[in-house]
Amino acid sequence: MKLKTTSFEDGQSLDSKFSFCKKVVGESPTFSENLNPDLTWSDVPKHTKSFVIICHDETCPTEPDDVNQAGREVPEELPRADFFHWLLTDIPADRREIASGDFSQGVTSRGKSKHVPFGRTGRNDYTGWFNGDEAMEGDYFGYDGPCPPWNDSLVHTYHFTIFALDINRCDLPEGFQGNDLRSAIEGHILESASLSCTYTLNPRLD
Repeated sequence: MKLKTTSFEDGQSLDSKFSFCKKVVGESPTFSENLNPDLTWSDVPKHTKSFVIICHDETCPTEPDDVNQAGREVPEELPRADFFHWLLTDIPADRREIASGDFSQGVTSRGKSKHVPFGRTGRNDYTGWFNGDEAMEGDYFGYDGPCPPWNDSLVHTYHFTIFALDINRCDLPEGFQGNDLRSAIEGHILESASLSCTYTLNPRLD
């Protein structure tokens, strides 16, 4: 199975138009275009009944103490965890592409709708990140791109993975999250393919 995109080079830096936030010289980071990248896939297993797409950051800090704090930096040695940016399931078996901007165009305060062009979407991890924030709190469905801490000592790495499944529909409730989806597809994966990219808001790491 093969996964391709024209939005970034595998293993290279992601253009800011696909991010949730972008750098502004001499100012704090600001909201970006937040477009989902385009994706195309091929060499699909013969008995595929549906697809799942997961985008996750494997570099999310596990402790918030230093995050986005002036005069401090998130230490490189801090343990890291997954942060889910996109959860799309029940993609029809005859589908082979997603265009840039099909699932996200801009940042939507309090989160985008659960209604998507095709398939079924879960809540990404901005749902928990903005919990308690009066301006931003809500259910964040669909794709929302990178916004790593602007003072993180590590460049973040993002993985876009497509899974070919032997089932038509994943057994998941409305508003499912990343680990729910991973559990639901366990034992049903025929094949998968991934692309990765990097992103940072830390001016020191340019």
